[in-house]
Amino acid sequence: MGEVRGVVFDVGNVLFTWDPRFLYERLIDDDRALDVFLRDVVTHEWHFQHDAGRPFAETSAELIAEHPQHRALIEAWGPRFNESVGGPVEGMAELVAELDARGVPLFAITNFSGEFWEPFRKTETVFDHFRDVVVSGTERMVKPEPTIYELALKRFGMKAEELIFVDDRAENVAGAEAAGMRGHLFRDAETLRMELELLGLL
Repeated sequence: MGEVRGVVFDVGNVLFTWDPRFLYERLIDDDRALDVFLRDVVTHEWHFQHDAGRPFAETSAELIAEHPQHRALIEAWGPRFNESVGGPVEGMAELVAELDARGVPLFAITNFSGEFWEPFRKTETVFDHFRDVVVSGTERMVKPEPTIYELALKRFGMKAEELIFVDDRAENVAGAEAAGMRGHLFRDAETLRMELELLGLL
């Protein structure tokens, strides 16, 4: 494998914490009712449709038809999506800034709704350090499909072996490795920092 020169990050639970509970614990007082709502209504499978490019107007209408008693809660998902994003993952904003200061090319591939991405991106200056971000919902292709990595490599203008891909999901890391990138299954900033130091990036 060639020399690694650039870093490709995932966003959710790598750069920023993300959990629908962050939003809905503000709207549902009863913990048991909250657990049931998250498990049975706004499921990860339902939300994944947004990452794949389906508009919230469509998915919410379908979900409200199934759960009309939860109309107001379901409708809150779209306009209040930023409230499901927590703060930066500890140590990661600093790590990104250090890499950028050293001239390391930084990119991201994120499973994220295209319509939710822009309002979120506007709130976070950390992405000013990035040369490009591939957003699944905009491209209508998701990790770990091979097509999204192929598109990203064309956009980034670097060879696969020149990049290390960082993601908290093993299947997404495997997809990047299949595309020729070095993979890092994210656990915390310190462990990632150690690998980047070994690679000479920090």
